[in-house]
Amino acid sequence: MILNKLIVEFIGTFALILIGGAAVVQSMDTGLVGIAFAHGFTVMVMIYAFGSISGAFINPAVTIGVFLIKAIGLKEALLYICAQLLGAICGAYILTIFFGSADINMGATQPSESVSLISAFVIELVLTFFLVNAVLHCAVDDKAGKLAGLAIGSTLFVCILAGGPLTGASLNPARSFGPMVISGDFKFILLYFLGPIGGAILAALIFKVLKR
Repeated sequence: MILNKLIVEFIGTFALILIGGAAVVQSMDTGLVGIAFAHGFTVMVMIYAFGSISGAFINPAVTIGVFLIKAIGLKEALLYICAQLLGAICGAYILTIFFGSADINMGATQPSESVSLISAFVIELVLTFFLVNAVLHCAVDDKAGKLAGLAIGSTLFVCILAGGPLTGASLNPARSFGPMVISGDFKFILLYFLGPIGGAILAALIFKVLKR
């Protein structure tokens, strides 16, 4: 039932933005490893909890990648993305209740001042490629195994370790969009939408080539 799928996509994305964002807000205590663990472990848990219902994509870039390999239809993909973006907005809003609106920008993703926008775009694209590649081969492929959640969560963990200090390692348009809506700061919206979507498209293309 499509409604059930949308509900769990909403819940999963809500959890990712709330828990991941909370780790970012408390970065002085959690550090980069804590932030990476919060995101990676949350994704892993959501996959094991909801993967059998919706796939637990909880990421518009992943949804686009799955759509491009024709594992889901266009209507379903668009509904998934709407649920994910709404979940992200709600998760970011709850962050303001936890920590106050003054801190919400700390939960947002933005590139380091030492990184150019072009470099940030490439970083987001490449790291999202790794993430979506893991999803397509470990969870969507017919040979997907029971360790898919661990593999995908671990991929997100190491990608955040690699790219976190540079771009915030969003790899997920919803992850960036939620805090943007609540803070009203859309300065980097194209970066955090186009980079991950580009990575998803590349991952889907390579998946198709390998599966010929």
